[in-house]
Amino acid sequence: MVDYLVLEDDPHLVARACTGCGALFFDRRNACARCGEQEFEPKALATTGTLRSFTIVHRAAPNVPVPYVSSVVELDGGGVVKANIVGAGADAEKFELGMPLRLTTFTCGTDEEGTEAVAFGFTPA
Repeated sequence: MVDYLVLEDDPHLVARACTGCGALFFDRRNACARCGEQEFEPKALATTGTLRSFTIVHRAAPNVPVPYVSSVVELDGGGVVKANIVGAGADAEKFELGMPLRLTTFTCGTDEEGTEAVAFGFTPA
């Protein structure tokens, strides 16, 4: 379980926002990398954004299906996240910088006991 992915009724990402400067982080930290402040508060992030950058990955670790689209998404209202674009194929002609995207969740694996691992990605909006 991770604290940055909320899987309730409306799945969304939650960042830790610096109370001093508003910088957003997904990891736990002792101080803000931007201003040094030591206090943070949770901030729910938008489920929509735009494609800032992407690459088509053709080589990966064993058992990772290729090709896939790795992207950087600028979220509406603030925040930037790296995630795969899912359900849209891997033809570079289908992707355009600035295109609208929407957060989605999907099962990325299942253990021997049947427990699913859930990941997030983005789909064209």
